[in-house]
Amino acid sequence: MEKTIKFKKNLILKRILFIIILLFTFYIIFNFSSQDGETSGNISRRVTVFVVEILSKIKTMDVSSKLYYIERLHPIIRKLAHFSIYTVVGFSVMGFMCTFDIRNIFKVISSIIIGVTYAITDEIHQGFTPGRAPSVTDVCIDSMGVLTGIFILITLIVFVESIVNWLKR
Repeated sequence: MEKTIKFKKNLILKRILFIIILLFTFYIIFNFSSQDGETSGNISRRVTVFVVEILSKIKTMDVSSKLYYIERLHPIIRKLAHFSIYTVVGFSVMGFMCTFDIRNIFKVISSIIIGVTYAITDEIHQGFTPGRAPSVTDVCIDSMGVLTGIFILITLIVFVESIVNWLKR
């Protein structure tokens, strides 16, 4: 009886943890999408400049070469930001779904639906933000991030379960 209560408390704590991570990530995404085009571009440009500056090979380059790399890397950094934050969405949605006693396929499908739906609504939201426009490409990148987050969590679960089973032998 005591083990069942402890198990249920542990399950509830996991649910709370994953839903907090998910809601916080949704909040961050919403705030980024609420920024006008100039503000959003400036933030990602600063990140790009930072990346270019820390790369030791590029540090010795002249200013015009650095500017060239900044211009080339800026769109990549923007897309990586989309992918990365939606990887967290996929991971946290799947983590939350794993706290329920339903078939694994439903956990995966539900996680995909939630993550992709949020990506679509986020792009629609950007359509109402000055200097921003919805992008099908971004929805695709976001969706790939969701799938990656789900895959990472499934891989971790399988890996941990195999270690636990191996240790029990």
